[in-house]
Amino acid sequence: MEVLDWLLDSDPSIRWQVLRDLTDAPAEDVRAERARVATEGWGARLLALQGDDGQWDGGTYFPSPFDDSETGQPWTATTYSLLLLRDFGLDPGSDEARSAVQLVRENSRWEEGGQPFFDGEVEPCINGMAVTLGTYFGENVDGVVARLLGEQLEDGGWNCEAERGSTRSSFGTTINVLEGLLEHERPTGGSPASVATRRRGEEYLLERGLLRRKSTGELINADWLHFSYPTRWFYDVLRGLDYFRDAGGAPDQRLAEAVGVLRPKRQPDGTWLLENTHPGRIHFAMEDGDGYPSRWNTLRALRVLKWYEQP
Repeated sequence: MEVLDWLLDSDPSIRWQVLRDLTDAPAEDVRAERARVATEGWGARLLALQGDDGQWDGGTYFPSPFDDSETGQPWTATTYSLLLLRDFGLDPGSDEARSAVQLVRENSRWEEGGQPFFDGEVEPCINGMAVTLGTYFGENVDGVVARLLGEQLEDGGWNCEAERGSTRSSFGTTINVLEGLLEHERPTGGSPASVATRRRGEEYLLERGLLRRKSTGELINADWLHFSYPTRWFYDVLRGLDYFRDAGGAPDQRLAEAVGVLRPKRQPDGTWLLENTHPGRIHFAMEDGDGYPSRWNTLRALRVLKWYEQP
């Protein structure tokens, strides 16, 4: 079976993105397929799991109840459920999305300090997610953006450990903030300060080739060479590449080594594997597991290469 046929033989959340990003499908076909996310498959299944309290699994960032004896971090609370719905492409203007987000706005509070969901909390990694979600679903997150602009470190990135004295950025925090700032620029255009801040954050990643220490050229983390989905809060090379694809423009030459990591991972049948699932409680499985072909990683890899290899 051709790879595109295999990708299209799946959930609406994948099908509409394949039509949009990898084929010449008419815009009306893409819209029609995207509309199914709210009523069929994974999107409908996840929406149905929202509680009467407006939250998923009883909490905002962590489910309730939850204790540290669980294996891995649980991924079933409101934040990560909304991130999945955004990845699925749930139309933010749909009745289903508006109803779900209204319940979150009215009921969901951060465990850290009881702040309303779209006011954010204190960690820049989490606030990057809040900006991504708030902007995507049409909520005002300007205050969270302003906070993030003031928290950029001298090296150009961000780190959740900054409040505990860290002066060096982390890729994990930085990618979450960059995705949020990019999402916020789409409807608002951003401000000169926010655009400059995001560009400086991109330089933090590019100066390191998306994977190496600037000081020594050593590989920072071997796990980044193994691709996961969902990515949760974690960084890997495919997530970094997909961010720059999403940002658009001509590919920077400093992405070459990262693309060199991506290309050889293509299997003889044209797919990419799921390689590094992050353990923890989930709502339901979407793929067969590590070591098996991954529609999500294949979709993301193909659209990165299509962008990177454009004339």
